[in-house]
Amino acid sequence: MITGTTRVVGIIADPVAQVRSPQVMNAYFAKHGIDAIMVPMHVPPDGVSSVLAAARQLRNLAGLIVTVPHKTRVLEFCDDVCEQARLVGAANAIRRTAEGQLVCDMFDGQGFLGGLLANGIDPRGQKVLLLGAGGAASAIAFALAARGASALTIANRTQEKARALATRVASAFPACRVQDGPPDPKGFDLVVNGTSLGLKKEDPIPVDPKLLEPTMTVAEVIMKPERTALIEAAASKGCRVHLGRHMLEAQVRLLAEFLGVAPEGA
Repeated sequence: MITGTTRVVGIIADPVAQVRSPQVMNAYFAKHGIDAIMVPMHVPPDGVSSVLAAARQLRNLAGLIVTVPHKTRVLEFCDDVCEQARLVGAANAIRRTAEGQLVCDMFDGQGFLGGLLANGIDPRGQKVLLLGAGGAASAIAFALAARGASALTIANRTQEKARALATRVASAFPACRVQDGPPDPKGFDLVVNGTSLGLKKEDPIPVDPKLLEPTMTVAEVIMKPERTALIEAAASKGCRVHLGRHMLEAQVRLLAEFLGVAPEGA
């Protein structure tokens, strides 16, 4: 039941039809009896600044979840950037304070790693191929290196962006061998799609599926469709597959706590 006391959480994206956060977060609110609701908000890139300016004035707004393609852009419009968001260079959550200030943080890395571990996949000591160097991929790169991945290769359409991310991760976690490279999965233990390829039916698969081997784990960040072309191709090759929804499921409580809409005592 939505009333005048209901706290509102938005999720901003472009497009927005693919997001699963409203289903998951609203189920969490209902389960715990929290007077809050999440609603999707379709915001084009040129509308981010005006939407965040308006957010400052919405006193019943707990905050916003941020997804593709806004995760890096929102940092410049926030008053306070938390340590993880600053390290990664992107944010996926913005809290509105009682004074109308905007505070952002990044939970994708913790969520992705938590999802892996909850499903019995530990990247410690593994060689990882990460596809993408955007907001979510950057968070995942830092999380995997922090967990103790032995090697991390970052492949991105813009090589300079991959190289810059590799340099930052290597500086923070020198024990992990980090480099940029091609999207060739040969010899890797874990292959992670951190790009948006797979959202649309016509998207190409981000790696050549003929190069996938049964010994690999192939993981997605895309949540809808739940089984992307990459996941289907990997499963057909006998790979262990890990779905994008696990990343969200592992960070629901973290996001709710950050936004101030978690159960009391959580």
